[in-house]
Amino acid sequence: MSQDLPAVSRLSDGALMVLFANGDPGAARVLAARLLPRALGHAARVLGDRAEAEDVAQEAMMRLWRAAPDWRQDGPAAPATWLYRVVANLCVDRLRRAGRMDPLEDPDHAADGGPGIEARMVQADRMAALDAALARLPERQRQAVVLRHIEGLTNPEIAQILEIGVEAVESLTARGKRALTAALAGQKEALGYDD
Repeated sequence: MSQDLPAVSRLSDGALMVLFANGDPGAARVLAARLLPRALGHAARVLGDRAEAEDVAQEAMMRLWRAAPDWRQDGPAAPATWLYRVVANLCVDRLRRAGRMDPLEDPDHAADGGPGIEARMVQADRMAALDAALARLPERQRQAVVLRHIEGLTNPEIAQILEIGVEAVESLTARGKRALTAALAGQKEALGYDD
């Protein structure tokens, strides 16, 4: 039943969901390869804990697979948008249960290969500072900022994920950016930003 993998990889996420629901394992592999890294990255940024983020991403993907039989390709949400919403909700649940846990530094931020050790250490310090500053934002601001400025989603997509209006997204991201700027302003020199 599985189609040619290169042909399947050119299909939309919605079409892949329909194929998966009809038993095509190749569709599931392609969709997971597209969506899982984004779900994991978003959860890691929001939670500040790689292990927690992996749990959230796995749970969100399992929910996506369970939703596949009822998926409508022309439905109101794209699979990626639906998945981001589930990840966002699972992250909020975990943060609330943990009493807004403190983020743990993630050693996986440093890139492999390419830059030398000093450049990787500077980048790791910058990412740790950003993660710490993000962790101090209120939940909704943090989610909006991460989705907009790190994940690169549009304001209408974020509004759909967070189930709020576009104007509310704009307000959340603006306030979040101001708070991040203020939180990181005193660290410019230490983080290697010499203006």
